[in-house]
Amino acid sequence: MATATATPPRRRHAATGAAAGEWAALSASGEWRAEAIGKHQLVRRTGLSARDLRALDPALSHPSSVMARDRAVVVNLDRVRAVITATEDGEVGKDGGVSPPSGGGGGKALPFEFRALEVCLEYACKSLEHETSMLEKEAYPALDALTSRISTLNLEHVRQIKCRLVAIAGGVHKVRDELEHLLDDDADMAAMHLSEKAAFQAASQSSRFDIGTELVEIDGEGDEDEAGTEQEEQGSMTFMPKIDELESLLEVYFVQIDGTLNKLSTLREYVDDTEDYINIMLDDKQNQLLQMGVVLSTVTLLVTSAVVVTAIFGMNIHIALYRITDLNVFWEAVGGTLAGVAMLFLGAMLYYWKNGILR
Repeated sequence: MATATATPPRRRHAATGAAAGEWAALSASGEWRAEAIGKHQLVRRTGLSARDLRALDPALSHPSSVMARDRAVVVNLDRVRAVITATEDGEVGKDGGVSPPSGGGGGKALPFEFRALEVCLEYACKSLEHETSMLEKEAYPALDALTSRISTLNLEHVRQIKCRLVAIAGGVHKVRDELEHLLDDDADMAAMHLSEKAAFQAASQSSRFDIGTELVEIDGEGDEDEAGTEQEEQGSMTFMPKIDELESLLEVYFVQIDGTLNKLSTLREYVDDTEDYINIMLDDKQNQLLQMGVVLSTVTLLVTSAVVVTAIFGMNIHIALYRITDLNVFWEAVGGTLAGVAMLFLGAMLYYWKNGILR
């Protein structure tokens, strides 16, 4: 049994279904080779439809899915796109390069298609977990820095982190939902037993051939009874594999991706709490500015009142005060005006404080 890993070609081909791509074929023994396979040839080898192959195109947006078909399993898990059959496995990379696929885990020997699926799941889950860890290392210090000092640079940094958080969380959600869907659907898990299905179909064909040979040798009277027996045997031969191994495999990676999602949820809550704290701080600063505006407006009003008094005395009119030669009267007028302004200011502040306008 062998696998084949596919990546998109580096140069853009014409929009035809037969455009060739570079594939890395990996055998069950671990040997791999690069080869060019067109889409039509891939369809013939895997039995997939052109619609299923669209999920492997990195240039197209397609939801995460693991689709079981008659002869193959199409895997599209965010960063991993693969076609797995009983004899071949094709993976599509995003960077356009070809690299040999990594091996699966040890332990009990699994069917080839399960080992190939495990490699895809392991790579997808570990990639998302690694990105989550890197984001956590960058996010928490940035959020703490923003809490201690609000600046444009810190706000822009946190905004970029939040965008990355949304993108990673979306990918993790898609992978988790797809694994949960597979675990809830026994029929899909049964359809993914490609090796057992191929052996079952071969045994069924062999059984039908043996029954047909025996039917030629019996007499005409027994033809109808034997044909009925054949139909009963064919009807009773239903492909029902044990899904325990596959279910255990999927549960392991479901728990792993669920743990990654919990980390992202915790980080998202921390971001939301930081945003709430920043909003409270900004509201407090805004309230302080408004209070300062009230104080300055009051001072401006009182100073303007004093200026009005000065302007009145500066009018070009003839009154008895202009004939007074004692300078003490001038200072008394100025002092009285300033004292009146100060008293009015203190009265205004007391009024604001009693009514809760100022703290």
